[in-house]
Amino acid sequence: MAKILNISEALIIAIHSMGVIAKSKTPLNANTIATVTGFSKNHISKILQQLSKNNFLTSTRGPHGGYILKKDPGKTNLYEIYRLFEGEISMDYCKYECDKCPFSKCIFDRITEKLTKQFEDFLVNKKVLEL
Repeated sequence: MAKILNISEALIIAIHSMGVIAKSKTPLNANTIATVTGFSKNHISKILQQLSKNNFLTSTRGPHGGYILKKDPGKTNLYEIYRLFEGEISMDYCKYECDKCPFSKCIFDRITEKLTKQFEDFLVNKKVLEL
């Protein structure tokens, strides 16, 4: 079945991991996050490394080490994380070229444009702290 919205597994893991880390008062390692979320530890480790490399997380080694948020979760929105894993949201609403379209009005009534804008607004306005 086709999906209207296609979000990568990497983004899903990143946002869930950021939410779990934000709720913790102590650093969390990949094993703990994997246990809480049910995602693969190896995949989580790769995602956490990317988040660290891009200044979303700080990692500490050792028995009491793990990941903590580097940025304020009340100021970090989900769109920042989205862009890291998915790139900018495309405003290319229809794959058909308008100058070749035989219809005078969009047959989808510009619903894809409206949904894309609504999704972008959600990501921009939703903070990690709210997860």
